[in-house]
Amino acid sequence: MNIAITFRHMVGTDAVKQHAHDKIAKLQRFLRQAMTAQVTLSVEGLDHIADVRISSGSQQFHATVRSQDMYASIDKVIDKLDRQIEADKTANMARKRGGTSAAEFAAEATEAAEGRARD
Repeated sequence: MNIAITFRHMVGTDAVKQHAHDKIAKLQRFLRQAMTAQVTLSVEGLDHIADVRISSGSQQFHATVRSQDMYASIDKVIDKLDRQIEADKTANMARKRGGTSAAEFAAEATEAAEGRARD
């Protein structure tokens, strides 16, 4: 696990750096392969921005959040990434178990709607 934290337009404190590192490290348990994360924490005006890019094998995840507090931005970006990872994991499991893909489901729904329109 490799986590690189970059601060832009702000003075980085150890507390913020440790908070971001701890939160990002918890995402590793959801991924099958070792992850590499690039975290950019910056300030623009009154907005505190957390931008995170994670790569784990062939999987890529990215999220950006703006808020009035850096700790809140970090927590919200972790929530976004957690949802992305969970959605990817669910899609992979459905694909492996023979579930319908989104395209197949859309085609079936379109056919059903056209069938009802003809009746």
